[in-house]
Amino acid sequence: MSVSGDQPQQQQTAPGATGDMEPQPQDRMEGYLGRGLLDGRAALITGGDSGIGRAVAIAFAKEGADVAVAYFDEHEDARTTADLVRAEGRRCLLLPGDLAEAAQCRDVVTDTLSAFGRLDILVNNVATQQPVDSPEELTDEQWLHTFAVNMHSYFRVTAAALPHLKEGSCIINSGSVNGLRGNKTLIDYSATKGAIIAWTRSMAQALTDRKIRVNCVAPGPVWTPLIPATFPPERVGSFGEQAPMERAAQPDELAPSYVFLASERLSSYYSGQVLAALGGETTPA
Repeated sequence: MSVSGDQPQQQQTAPGATGDMEPQPQDRMEGYLGRGLLDGRAALITGGDSGIGRAVAIAFAKEGADVAVAYFDEHEDARTTADLVRAEGRRCLLLPGDLAEAAQCRDVVTDTLSAFGRLDILVNNVATQQPVDSPEELTDEQWLHTFAVNMHSYFRVTAAALPHLKEGSCIINSGSVNGLRGNKTLIDYSATKGAIIAWTRSMAQALTDRKIRVNCVAPGPVWTPLIPATFPPERVGSFGEQAPMERAAQPDELAPSYVFLASERLSSYYSGQVLAALGGETTPA
C-alpha cells in the first residue's frame, strides 16, 4: 500500500474525481477472492461511486451481492464502479442525485427495491467536508449543509429502508476518527461523525428485537477524492503522515470491514459496534 504523506501537492474542485488523483487510489479490490458470503443479497451504498464506497461495492459484488450506488454527480467515477461490479457478474444500479434533499433519500430506496425486489444491506457512506481556519469562519449555511449530507441523509435513507428490511438485514454507517476525537479545522464534519456514532449505537438497541444489526466503521485518514477536493495542496501533500503508520489507508483496506459487518456468517453477534481503522492509533474513546 502507498500514500505515505509524500504524495504530490494537488487540488481539485469538489466533489473530486478519482482519475485526477496522483497516485491513483487502490479502490478496485484487485486480488480479493469472494467466498459467497453475500450470495443473493441486495445492497444500497450511498456515496458508492468512489473511494471507500467503490471498494465496498466491488467487494460486495465479489461476495455475491447486487449493488445500488447512490451518488451526487460524479458520473464518470460511478460508471467505472458499475463496470467493475458488473464484471463480477452482479447487477449494479446507478442513482445520481443530491442526498441532502429528503425526496432523493426516499427515491434511492424506492428505486433499489424496484430494480432488485429486495434490500438486505444498507451502507450509509456519503459525506462532505470543508475545513475552516477558525470557528468564526464556519457559516450557518455550511453547518446545515454538512448535517444535511452527512447525518440527515443517513436518517432519511434508513427511515425509508426500514419497512423493507427483514430479519437478518443490516445497516453499516461510515463514521470517522474525527467523530471520536474531534478536529479543530473540521468542526461541523466532526460533529456529524460523532452524531453518526451515537445514532449507530441507539439504532442498534432499537432494532435488536427485529434482528437487524447496525454497526459503524470509523477510519482514520483514507486516500479518496474527498481529500484533494477539500484540502489545500500543502495539506494534501502531507496527508496521512500523522497516523502512527505514517500513511493514509487505501479504500481497499477498509472494504473488508464492511464485508465482515454485512455477513451474518462472520458478524452475527455484532451490533452497535464501531470498528476504528486508525493505522495504529489507540481508539480515542
